[in-house]
Amino acid sequence: MADAAEAGRFAYYGYSWLGMAGMQFALRTDRLTALVMGGCPPIDGPWRKMLRVTEIAHARSGAQVTLSKAQTRQYVTLYASLQNFDDRAAINSIKSIKCPCLCFVGSKDEFDYDESWDNVRVDITGPVIRRRAELEKLGWDVRILEGLDHMQAMQANQVIPILRSWLVKAKNDMNQA
Repeated sequence: MADAAEAGRFAYYGYSWLGMAGMQFALRTDRLTALVMGGCPPIDGPWRKMLRVTEIAHARSGAQVTLSKAQTRQYVTLYASLQNFDDRAAINSIKSIKCPCLCFVGSKDEFDYDESWDNVRVDITGPVIRRRAELEKLGWDVRILEGLDHMQAMQANQVIPILRSWLVKAKNDMNQA
């Protein structure tokens, strides 16, 4: 996309699994000027649990789940590919390219599935809170949006003010460096 837009360098924002896609971009290009991951922990992501949920969704697709087999298969493939992903090594690689990074999550970003979904609990907030000091030490800005769940924290009225103020700060910090 950046090539098609003739953008030499670019900032990336992604939410949820698209946040993880941003980390993958950051690992593979030197053109990234900033990385923002919303609704996705940069360390200790719930990839094993997300794989289990998407496997169940895939088995139920077209019947109990509104997504098609092809759509759910894409998510199974994504989360299967992340099972051996070393997010700590990724964080250190991103730090080495000096790309400003921001992570934000809602304080209530958790999914509790019932027994028909193997009682899976997907916790997005927990890893960010537990690893906040570590992330900040690695140069990440971290924001916890109080009282918001996964869907609430992704709404434009939440995201735009965060992006606007953080990108200005990141640009100013880079200009001073």
